[in-house]
Amino acid sequence: MALLQQKALANYEEQQAAFEDFLRNFKSSTSETEDALDELHLDGDSDEYDFMDDTEAGADRAQAPRRSTRSNTKYMNMLQDVAERETSQVLIDLNDLEQYERSLDEEAALSLDLVSSVERNTNHYIEIFSRAVDKVIPAPTKDTNFKDDVIDIIMTQRSKRNDNVRQQMEGNTDGTIPESIFPPELTRRYTLNFKPITPSGSSSEKEGKALAVRQVRGEHLGHLITVRGITTRVSDVKPSVQVNAYSCDACGHEIFQPITAKQFTPLVECQSEDCQKNGAKGQLYLSTRASKFLPFQEVKIQEMADQVPVGHIPRQLTVHCHGALARQINPGDVVDIAGIFMPTPYTGFKAIKAGLLTDTYLEAQHVNQHKKAYDSMVLAPTTIRRMTELEQSGQLYEYLSRSIAPEIFGHLDVKKALLLQLIGGVSKEMGDGMRIRGDINVCLMGDPGVAKSQLLKYITKVAPRGVYTTGRGSSGVGLTAAVMRDPVTDEMVLEGGALVLADNGTCCIDEFDKMDDSDRTAIHEVMEQQTISISKAGISTTLNARTAILAAANPLYGRYNPRISPVENINLPAALLSRFDILFLILDTPSRDSDEELARHVTYVHIHNVHPEPQGGGLIFSPNEVRQWVARARSFRPVVTKQVMDYLVGAYVRLRQQQKRDEAGQKTFTHTSPRTLLGILRLSQALARLRFADEVITDDVDEALRLVEVSKASLYDDDRDRRGDQSPSTKIFNLVRGMRDSGAAATGEGRGELDMRRVRERVLAKGFTVQQLEACLDEYSSLDIWQTASEGTRLVFIEAGDDDADMDDEYS
Repeated sequence: MALLQQKALANYEEQQAAFEDFLRNFKSSTSETEDALDELHLDGDSDEYDFMDDTEAGADRAQAPRRSTRSNTKYMNMLQDVAERETSQVLIDLNDLEQYERSLDEEAALSLDLVSSVERNTNHYIEIFSRAVDKVIPAPTKDTNFKDDVIDIIMTQRSKRNDNVRQQMEGNTDGTIPESIFPPELTRRYTLNFKPITPSGSSSEKEGKALAVRQVRGEHLGHLITVRGITTRVSDVKPSVQVNAYSCDACGHEIFQPITAKQFTPLVECQSEDCQKNGAKGQLYLSTRASKFLPFQEVKIQEMADQVPVGHIPRQLTVHCHGALARQINPGDVVDIAGIFMPTPYTGFKAIKAGLLTDTYLEAQHVNQHKKAYDSMVLAPTTIRRMTELEQSGQLYEYLSRSIAPEIFGHLDVKKALLLQLIGGVSKEMGDGMRIRGDINVCLMGDPGVAKSQLLKYITKVAPRGVYTTGRGSSGVGLTAAVMRDPVTDEMVLEGGALVLADNGTCCIDEFDKMDDSDRTAIHEVMEQQTISISKAGISTTLNARTAILAAANPLYGRYNPRISPVENINLPAALLSRFDILFLILDTPSRDSDEELARHVTYVHIHNVHPEPQGGGLIFSPNEVRQWVARARSFRPVVTKQVMDYLVGAYVRLRQQQKRDEAGQKTFTHTSPRTLLGILRLSQALARLRFADEVITDDVDEALRLVEVSKASLYDDDRDRRGDQSPSTKIFNLVRGMRDSGAAATGEGRGELDMRRVRERVLAKGFTVQQLEACLDEYSSLDIWQTASEGTRLVFIEAGDDDADMDDEYS
């Protein structure tokens, strides 16, 4: 009894004809705009002669007629580039195909059902679309020459031979059988991929929504789906054979063997008609140059932390990238990968062990990167216009620092330091290969419950390559690199840890004090040299780890103990502390006013799920906007002028003298070293970048010195600023005293003399009024704390010997 025959669900011939019509005639809005711009002839210097070498001039002359005769259809232009060997990928946007399907009449659209057919049976429609591309691809306008690749020459010869065979078949009247033609897989010089429908171009948002790894089911087999995850492992790029070519030593025929599985058995005996007639059994030899290979890369993606249910571990999915999609994904990237969900049966001995099980993978078709690197961001003109307006207002530094985790109350100076860390200084490469890092390292040390971890989480969200890890949950190998076996090639490879994944980004390490000493030593080289040297399992190499490190730690006994010295409280080695540019101590001391403000802020956020409006007005930027501001700021490379250099030298000498006095009073915690000077330079360059300037000025150095001084002052007398009243006069006095201690606004004539103009500028920049400043000057002049001199241009502190600190505490 004959088996039942099922009619095909789709008419593939009609659909292929529709695809051909789509490729020939589809016009997108972007192509029409480009065509209109081309007609304007904006390049008016085309008549001028350019003195270039003959090769480039000839290439330009060859491209000129092609540019003028270029059609305004999107995909014919793309296929023309493929024919000219300028690109090797044909990317079909399903949004365009859906738009084309809507332009058809209703009956034809229902019978063809193009988009949903492609989404349900993507692997088969890649071949159907490739046949349509083969029919409509235009002829190249330039011939191959000796400068082209060998594969270009072979492809051209194969295409010409196919044309000759087709002519023989058309003119064959005597009944002789012509030579066979090459299979289309060998003559295609491109890979065809589909770009899925995006929510903006689709009728329902569900179609373009990315799935989590654990949401991928058996019903998705063969479908085009989009999966979101973080890349954990990326293999090396290896050539993957698509078609093997053999040559026979007896009859000279070429035999082709298409490869569809992960493993295959090479052909040994020639199967051509000549060998079968003569019984020669010619031996086949592999012809590598005539075979077709594609770049292949295996990627492992892991579902995001917020997609993992409680009590579960993250799931992984294997992704195969071929052709142009190789080398597009790096470890640590957050990506949306659109691809075909496919099964792959086990073969060989693995099949015996696996039994009835089948593995699955995703055949990548399109990759969408989230949180792109700063240098690959494209800013919109409206964003640039808004940046220019805010830059002229002079309040950009305050607005952006308030936008760092606005749901967290206070910590203004800490947020400013984190903003400068996101921007970073300028990395310097010397002529002899020595490198001076530009990334800024910050350590937040403080009591529990002061939102250190929340600040770290926010920075991880804003930084394009932000990695969050904890001290107890990370080993030294997990931070640097581990040696393991590659499951594809079975050879020993290095798998990068958290610091390698955060290359050109920020690595946030929470619970820094809980790390073992042996694991913490792995960070020493990264924080200063920004490299990781590995010598294990026969692999000796140096990996790049150009990352800024943000660490959060608790004091030794859980809370800060004011009865013992800061060194005993922090309990971190001095070699590690010297590598941090800024170290903040955040104490949780009771205060009626600040506690009430904090409680109101926290309850408002808890009730309304949004941060309250900032006091005194101002703007709050979203994390995406902060990332765009930082991206523009990082494009500048400010330099240090001679005047700023002299000012910086004087400030560093004063810092060393201050450290000597602190050592005598047993107040010292961190040593002022040349690393401190480099840290001030990096902070000053970050401030200049934030102003979108090309030169560092003395005000940038003053603010950097103030931040360093505030971070140091918080280590041993942070409670001084939290006690007593919080009137404007007290706040201004504390600000001016901090400028005296840091050397900012100093006149150079004496440690206690400050330039009144700079003092006024800095106090007004903090939001105080001129009347509040004058009232503070009068109040503390009457107490003999300071006095004005040189007709009000100098502010001179009255030194009172060893009792000065006690007086300060008494009047603050």
